Parts: sequence; structure tokens; C-alpha cells
Amino acid sequence: MSTGQPRTSTGQPRTSTEQPRTSTAQQRTSTAQQRTSTGQKSRSVVVVVGNPQAGSRTAKVAERLGRRLAELVEAADVHLVDLATLGPALLAWGDPTVAAAKRAVHDATVVVIASPTYKAAYTGLLKLFLDQFEHGELRSVPVVVPLMTGGGPGHALAVEVHLRPVLVEIGARVPTAGLYVWGDQVDDPSAPIEAWWAAESAAVAVAVR
Repeated sequence: MSTGQPRTSTGQPRTSTEQPRTSTAQQRTSTAQQRTSTGQKSRSVVVVVGNPQAGSRTAKVAERLGRRLAELVEAADVHLVDLATLGPALLAWGDPTVAAAKRAVHDATVVVIASPTYKAAYTGLLKLFLDQFEHGELRSVPVVVPLMTGGGPGHALAVEVHLRPVLVEIGARVPTAGLYVWGDQVDDPSAPIEAWWAAESAAVAVAVR
């Protein structure tokens, strides 16, 4: 005769001490709240995208990497700064929307800076945003990850030769190799992100301690 009690996979009645599993996102939010309650700075991941088209494939690749990084550093969320939405504001010093984007970058634990390849380098849109930062201004950010997308493997070095140096110039700490995603991988970046993750995630973990 059934007792009506829920049972575990072993057939034993479930006790009141067994708790339902929480999602990874809920766990990250809980950890972030604990940091705030103990006076620690809440961790965040910011993704900056320099594609002139809002909601681009480059943005989707960068956000995907950003979510992995958020899990690693126990950040509550991923904040997207899609520079295409700022438009002419990037040409005006002191614009409040640009200032808010800069504050998000300054306050981040990890920042992903992403751009499609344009004339073998990063876009002018991204340069307009990076020009808003003074020399050494990003020293407070523990980790900055450069990411670029392209049509083929021919510009794979652009992320190291062109994007990394300008980030270092404004004070970015770049403890990992950059990530270059090209061709069909831009639509499904699982393989390049996993390969990068296997090689570089440990360096990120050490940098944010």
C-alpha cells in the first residue's frame, strides 16, 4: 500500500533535507548576493562589440564566450555594450550614454572586446570607443579578452597584432591569448570557444582571485 510519500531513485522515502537543484544562473546570482552582503565587490562580465550592425553575429559569439566566463568567475550576469546602438554619441566627449558604457567597463571583473575584421584590423567604431580611454585607464579591470571574427583564416593574427596592443596601451590586463573565430564557425562557435577555453580558462581564474 502506497504511503503517498515521494521516493528517491533508490526507492527510499525522500526526506525533508533533500533540496531541489538550482540552476547555474540562480547559483551565480546567489553568490553575487553573498558577495554584496559581505561587503565584497559584485563580479560582472561586460561584452563590448564594435560591429557597425547591432545584434551582429560577432555579438552573438562574444556573448556566448561572455556567458562561459560569467560561470567561471561567478558573475551574476553578462552586460552587452553594442556600440552600434551608441552611434554618433561616440563622437561627442562626455555623452552620458557613452559615459555609462565606460563605467560598466571600469567596474567589470572580465571584459570581452569584440570586433569583426575590417581591412585586416578592428573596426573604426571600436576605435572610437577605445579612444575614450586614457593611457593606462583600464588597469583596474582584472581580465580583458580580445576577440575577433573574420571570413577566413588569413587574418587570424589580427587579434594579436592589432587589437591586443591597443588594449594594452589603455592599461588592459590581457592574461590570455585572443580568440579568432572565422568562416562557418561564426554561426556555431562551439569548437573554437571550447579550444580557447581548454587552453586559457585557468589563466582567467588565476587573474580574478
